Amino acid sequence: MQDHIDATIAAHVRVLQETATLGQDIACFAERVADCIGGGGRVFWMGNGGSAADCQHLAAELVGRFERERRGLPSIALTTDSSILTSVANDYGFESVFARQVEALCCDGDLLVGLSTSGNSANVLRAMERVAGRAVYRVGLTGAGGGRLAEICDLCLRVPSNVTARIQEAHIVIGHIVCDLVERRVTGQGDEAPGRS
Repeated sequence: MQDHIDATIAAHVRVLQETATLGQDIACFAERVADCIGGGGRVFWMGNGGSAADCQHLAAELVGRFERERRGLPSIALTTDSSILTSVANDYGFESVFARQVEALCCDGDLLVGLSTSGNSANVLRAMERVAGRAVYRVGLTGAGGGRLAEICDLCLRVPSNVTARIQEAHIVIGHIVCDLVERRVTGQGDEAPGRS
């Protein structure tokens, strides 16, 4: 059992070390989020299963706070409204649960983030396609393959792994880095990061 635990942790560390090669893309992602919010836009997140939970987690970090006291930042997880999700899935099919919300809520200047470890989640792809041609910046977080999501996003961060758990772990690390960089810019506090309870 200990061998399995050690191997899992080693794999996690290895993927995160390799994810460091995405540094320029992570910085670009953070700059786009900060520019979006600074221009009066909102950040929307979407994904399924564990990725849905990650969307809620990262939206909460922006609306609440990450490590610094500052104003709430406009960020919305499209995974949380059970009435919308179930009514749209019932009436239009599960592939439309995000597209319908994007159609109703996304405005020019907003930023749309899709998390999909395979890059092929049909409902994430449909939502990205729905805002094509509009002034909505599209970011994908995927695994190594990228899938179709990599083809239709303005920026796609491909975690160098094909293992779902490792990809999701890296997505949260990427998200935390983005939240930290955005918060630093918004507050102008630089490296001063008081801890939170």
